[in-house]
Amino acid sequence: MTEAVEYDVVVLGGGPAGENIVDRTRAAGLSTALVESELVGGECSYWACVPSKALLRPALARADARRVPGLAAAVQGPLDTAAVLAHRNHWVGDWKDQGQIDWIDSTGADVYRGHGRLYGVRKVAVTSPEGEHHVLSARHAVVVATGTRAVVPDLPGMAQARPWTSREATSAQQAPGRLLIVGGSVVACEMATAWQSLGSQVTLLARDAGLLPRMEPFAGELVADALRAAGAVVRTEVAVESVVRDGPTGPVTVVLKGGERLEGDELLMATGRAPRTDDIGLDTIGLPAGKWIEVDESCRVPGHDWLYAVGDVNHRALLTHQGKYQARIAGAAIVARAEGGTADTGPWGAHAATADTRAVPQAVFTDPEAAAVGLTLAEAERAGHRVRAVDYDLSRVSGAGLYADGYRGRARMVVDLDREVLLGATVVGPGAAELVHAATVAVVGEVPIARLWHAVPAFPTISELWLRLLEAYRG
Repeated sequence: MTEAVEYDVVVLGGGPAGENIVDRTRAAGLSTALVESELVGGECSYWACVPSKALLRPALARADARRVPGLAAAVQGPLDTAAVLAHRNHWVGDWKDQGQIDWIDSTGADVYRGHGRLYGVRKVAVTSPEGEHHVLSARHAVVVATGTRAVVPDLPGMAQARPWTSREATSAQQAPGRLLIVGGSVVACEMATAWQSLGSQVTLLARDAGLLPRMEPFAGELVADALRAAGAVVRTEVAVESVVRDGPTGPVTVVLKGGERLEGDELLMATGRAPRTDDIGLDTIGLPAGKWIEVDESCRVPGHDWLYAVGDVNHRALLTHQGKYQARIAGAAIVARAEGGTADTGPWGAHAATADTRAVPQAVFTDPEAAAVGLTLAEAERAGHRVRAVDYDLSRVSGAGLYADGYRGRARMVVDLDREVLLGATVVGPGAAELVHAATVAVVGEVPIARLWHAVPAFPTISELWLRLLEAYRG
């Protein structure tokens, strides 16, 4: 190995979490190196959040417009698939990362392209695509932000079938005629929504009893109803046993338990994520390769006071915004400790990622949108809270009726009866993604119900649902 180049902080992984570490440490004057083996900006920027939302926005806008009198007749035709895909390509920079590199350069951090591996304590070895070798050492911290990869089950015929993962689903350059999707969570539901709207005949096969199993049950029910109304086939409680691809470019057949066979032109396996930790040198410091990395509230690895892990790789909350939040928390903790101070890691402290366990918001951009924060009713009950769930039919809110004819939606808040604060909230309906942050503020702030009564929603907005929920709670 070559002589080590020393930095205050070395970041392994250049996705949103890694970039936020760079932002925080450089703002505090710490020298920082970023190592990335693919595109700086990571999964979210090129194969997940950004391209998927670029594909989904036209579908949702058209769906909303079709529910507005005076406009509906003008938007009955198909989407311009080529234009939608071109717009998606623009938003991912045609899968080039020069814009992200320019931003990193503006911070004064150094970028090392190549595969990085821990090389013992406080060191990272980098092998560039050209075969050059570098060793980076960290005075204060090494941060692992390598994210996750899609998991494809090892079923008979799967390798030969060349299935799509989320990467292919968000980067495809044409709509398949028939798309089979295996899975029932966010990727499966969003991609079913997107490609059905772009002209594919979608068949979605979910193992669980309903879609979106980590949300309130009514969320998956409403999304499944809408997918079926749009022409998709949605089946639950089905298991795939094998896959067959007819030649290099022929159709793909999924064989279900019981022998039923379903044929499509492409197959998307939306069946979970695994940590990218199998070849990053964890074994050189006594940690198991290929596993999630356990961290404390400041995202520091126990037993290694110089090692942090942020983003999906620590399995606290596999969402881009939570990874960025963790990076802000960890970055502040690294700076505080580098300056000789102590970290405030108590609940809601400056150096504690408390929201990962108390108030994780999520928005699913299906039609209807589904958004939630905090605990579901079932989660709150399992945690031992004495709770009450309050539900409301969103179609009864004036703002919803004005938003769209035939508006269908539902909201639920979960109230801690002992403290009379919100533990969680779920909203499903057109435009719901923009409603979840109000609930997030209430959950994080532990705002008493008595005070929320004075948070007056503007009329006539869909946000009046909060008034209706509170009225229902008070009786």
